Amino acid sequence: MRYYLITPVTVFLIVRIALFIIRFISKRKHLLATLIRLEGLILMLFGIICYFATFYFNFFNFVLVFLTLSACEGALGLGLLVSIVRTYGRDHFNSINSLQC
Repeated sequence: MRYYLITPVTVFLIVRIALFIIRFISKRKHLLATLIRLEGLILMLFGIICYFATFYFNFFNFVLVFLTLSACEGALGLGLLVSIVRTYGRDHFNSINSLQC
């Protein structure tokens, strides 16, 4: 039995990742919406990694490490969001000036 790397599932996941990246870059008005798009992108990458780990390669340890790092990234993003909302009162990127001390 022969496996091919280009299948309809991989094409679908690659197109979804490209759409998430375009949406992530183009619309950055609220920090919460940006973090949700980033989590969607990480979820799509996790799907691709699980797909390749199941059918093509045997690297399940990397899947667990990637899942752990994505959970840490989500927790860090939510902590940053809470800190910014407490400091500035809202999560708009226009009101946040990173040049002020």
